[in-house]
Amino acid sequence: MSGPSNEPPIVTVVGERVALGPLRRDLLPLYQRWINDLSAVRNFGVPPRPQTAEQEAAWYDAAATAADTTSFTVYERATWRSVGTTALRAIDFRHRRAEFGILIGADDRGKGYGTEATRLTLDYAFTALGLHNVMLRVYEYNLAGRRAYAKAGFREFGRRRQAQWMGGRFWDEIYMECLATELRSPVLGRVFVPDKPTG
Repeated sequence: MSGPSNEPPIVTVVGERVALGPLRRDLLPLYQRWINDLSAVRNFGVPPRPQTAEQEAAWYDAAATAADTTSFTVYERATWRSVGTTALRAIDFRHRRAEFGILIGADDRGKGYGTEATRLTLDYAFTALGLHNVMLRVYEYNLAGRRAYAKAGFREFGRRRQAQWMGGRFWDEIYMECLATELRSPVLGRVFVPDKPTG
């Protein structure tokens, strides 16, 4: 589901299998469907409450206008279907840091979209925005997420022990980070280069 038109959506960063573009108001019903999927929300550390259309619209308005947040819709390039969202939150340009978050819809998990979308978002953070450190929080039980983050370039740097209750027990909250010096730009390094002088 990519919207009412068959035209490709507006995109900002184009990778091999996925592309990142701005959030879209016409996709609010899809965003709402994803955030009401408890198999995804269990990884967010928020109470698993149903999200209404009004709540999702309020989230969209806040995310689309926040000065310290950049959010993307993730598209599958083969079909231009919307498959998820990513975000850089708490962007601090003075200290050149931000926090990362991602949500891939249930039908599109396990296909490598999350790993590539994570890498493209890091490329945007480091190459386009000039950030130096991007961190995330992931729960110990989210094995697929931890694998995807590590594959994309994140490394664990600490834990808050037994800080999340899920499935009848406490789990660690794991902190991971990636530095600009640790990621080779997959896309934008070819865009953000000075023009060559012409003879």
